[in-house]
Amino acid sequence: MDLASVRGSGPGGVIRRADVEAAAGAVAAATTGVGAPPTAVSELPATSAEHHPAPAGVALPGAQDLVIPLTGIRRAIADKLSRSRREIPEVTIWVDADATALLQTRAAINAARPDQPVSILALLARICLSGLRRYPQLNARVDTEGQRIVQSAGVHLGIAAQTDRGLVVPVLRDAERLTTTELAAELAATTAAARAGDLPPARLTGGTFTLNNYGVFGVDGSTPIINHPEAALLGVGRIVDKPWVVDGQLAVRKVTQLSLTFDHRVCDGGVAGGFLRHVADCVEQPGLLIAAV
Repeated sequence: MDLASVRGSGPGGVIRRADVEAAAGAVAAATTGVGAPPTAVSELPATSAEHHPAPAGVALPGAQDLVIPLTGIRRAIADKLSRSRREIPEVTIWVDADATALLQTRAAINAARPDQPVSILALLARICLSGLRRYPQLNARVDTEGQRIVQSAGVHLGIAAQTDRGLVVPVLRDAERLTTTELAAELAATTAAARAGDLPPARLTGGTFTLNNYGVFGVDGSTPIINHPEAALLGVGRIVDKPWVVDGQLAVRKVTQLSLTFDHRVCDGGVAGGFLRHVADCVEQPGLLIAAV
């Protein structure tokens, strides 16, 4: 039976299990003259099913599997992530960082220039650009056919954005040429356009390094998959109050977890660790960004 010929009864035409069974029954009836078999249901009464889990292999009354064809952008995402896992020998390292000073810096900037607000994401992007200037090995890709590593002259910064159509990574080309204020404005406009589905395909390809702020989902850490064919991705967890030792004294600080997933073919742990430590140091002491310019 061709799934494409099945008409879905779910929201937006999604194909449900009942649709598949009905179509299969229709085919069987056409060839054998026998009607479609009834859908299996549980023998448990409704009141019992509410308080006891159904036995393995037994469906609850009215329960139906939801069949979602893997097409369009969902299929493209799946193919890209699968290829990344197949081809890239990735390693993830992480560190906790005190982001109190970073939040204070953002507040000071926005108080001085309320008409040009700067987001935490923009400051993290600026920190990543500083790190990539110092460790360009991570702003690269592996050309497997040519058996070579290609380091990009410019930083085409990808920003992971969750949309109704799935996870997309719009790209800010030559991001190192933008000021922090320009970064903030471009990030806001780009993520808004991505969620609205207004970005052309060209804006979703060609990245050389990705920044993923999964902290917006309320999680602390992750081992993110590299956006193929890039060589590295920085993940940022939520910023929360935690006990922290400052000058030998216990204090409550704003702490975040930073994770770096990198392609072990382009560098070893020393480079990756150096980059992540630089990022963490700049999060804890934003003034170091001035010294790095």
